[in-house]
Amino acid sequence: MVPCYIAVFALTIALFAYIFWPARNLFTQADKTRVDYLRERKDAIYENLRDLNFEYLAGKYPESEYNEQRRALEDEAARVISEMEALQARGVRGMRSRA
Repeated sequence: MVPCYIAVFALTIALFAYIFWPARNLFTQADKTRVDYLRERKDAIYENLRDLNFEYLAGKYPESEYNEQRRALEDEAARVISEMEALQARGVRGMRSRA
């Protein structure tokens, strides 16, 4: 009877170790450059523009509000893209690793 409890205990410890043992060092991650941040922001703005267009076509926004929000998103996208181009012209590249 006791060997059964020892086996169950050992199996439980092994199971917890397998589940909760970190597979890699969680404190090491890639440094994001400003260009990486701007690229993510540009993608988010484009997604917002697509969503806005879809919701306008679905009748959720009046035309005046749609035009105002669309203009604001397009202006923000233009600023982001111009900053990305300026940084890339200076030679700043994306995704450096801290490892």
